[in-house]
Amino acid sequence: MTPIRALLFDLDGTLIDTAPDLCGTIIDMQRAKQVSETPFKAMQPFASGGARALLKIGFGLTPEHADFENHRQEFLQRYEARIAQESQVYEGIEQLLSFIETKQLLWGVVTNKPYYLAEKLLNKLNYLTRCAVLVGGDTTDKPKPSPLPCLFAAQHIQCPPAQCLMIGDDQRDILSAHHAGMRAVAVRYGYIASDITTWNADYVVDHPRDIEQLISQQLG
Repeated sequence: MTPIRALLFDLDGTLIDTAPDLCGTIIDMQRAKQVSETPFKAMQPFASGGARALLKIGFGLTPEHADFENHRQEFLQRYEARIAQESQVYEGIEQLLSFIETKQLLWGVVTNKPYYLAEKLLNKLNYLTRCAVLVGGDTTDKPKPSPLPCLFAAQHIQCPPAQCLMIGDDQRDILSAHHAGMRAVAVRYGYIASDITTWNADYVVDHPRDIEQLISQQLG
């Protein structure tokens, strides 16, 4: 099996637990507009879907609605202001990244989050200078599940797709990786709103330490 040289992480629900700030932004908006608050637990499974998914569950708005764009802009502004207020890396992620770096492997982020928000979040949490590549949802012509973001990341770090491992908590991550010729890991600890066993991921893990074990086996 081709050895892994680079690991590419989805951001929301995989590398960083951003649900407190993403869902908190919706609650801030609901309070400002004096409408009923949506419970955090009801919103959390949709956090990876960003503004579109959260505005639907929080306000019943879809992109076709006349008020959607104004709400989306307000969401983005409010979220940027509190982007790292409560968000933090998942337990075990720091140890995993340190292990990757110790083994002289590369790691990066491939997310559907707008680049400027992903960049700000990683910078606030002191991970921006450590990652070899950051691909946002607007970096390429199409976001995940298109293969373009994964291919862009591989090209940027000069690593063949077959030697990259994509890690994510959404089926889009798995599809993007496979279409790009990469292996993929599905994580159970993220914001999963569907049956993970139907995604056809190459590996399924329960905790970041399982990824470390997987890489150790790859390295021999």
